[in-house]
Amino acid sequence: MLGTRALQKEKTRQAIIQAALAHLSADQSFSMMSLREVAREAGIAPTSFYRHFDDMEALGLTLVDESGITLRELMRKARSRIEKKGSVIQTSVDTFMEFVETNPNIFRLLLRERTGISPAFRDAVAREIRHFKEELSDYLAQEADYSPLEAYTLAEGLVTLVFNAGADSLDLEASEREALKQRTIMQLRYLTLGAKMMHLDSSNGVN
Repeated sequence: MLGTRALQKEKTRQAIIQAALAHLSADQSFSMMSLREVAREAGIAPTSFYRHFDDMEALGLTLVDESGITLRELMRKARSRIEKKGSVIQTSVDTFMEFVETNPNIFRLLLRERTGISPAFRDAVAREIRHFKEELSDYLAQEADYSPLEAYTLAEGLVTLVFNAGADSLDLEASEREALKQRTIMQLRYLTLGAKMMHLDSSNGVN
């Protein structure tokens, strides 16, 4: 159990993280953010920042890691709900789009830093997306008896489609977002059906 000092330190660390997220928007990226802005938003002195993070890049990498963990945990919960009832694709897309809608700044961070100027950020985002693909690949292999290559290739396609849809949905009105979601579900079903047909052909020795 954490002591009082450790609890306060963690509380301040989370305040810094939330302050940085609060400053992210469609018009302001993480690279435009200053340490003083974050410290002021978190209610601490700029010098206190260094008790928790080495520099702004360290804070940014933490944001990327925690964003990826949050999203993967949501998708795991979605898969748990699927086991009880519901469509795999429908539930997964609903969960993902809800995450994007309620956490637009977090998703913008992942999108921007995926192609940003910092190699460390690019590597961190790529790692989180790779974890996302690998977890989905394991799920597909278990549920549909795909080979590792088949499962990963399908997971890669599904994740790419969903992430692109998430990016497109950021600035849409509710009705447009719903239409995009339904198109995405249809595209995912087409892709999944094609994968199933190819898997059956391969199993039956059809080239």
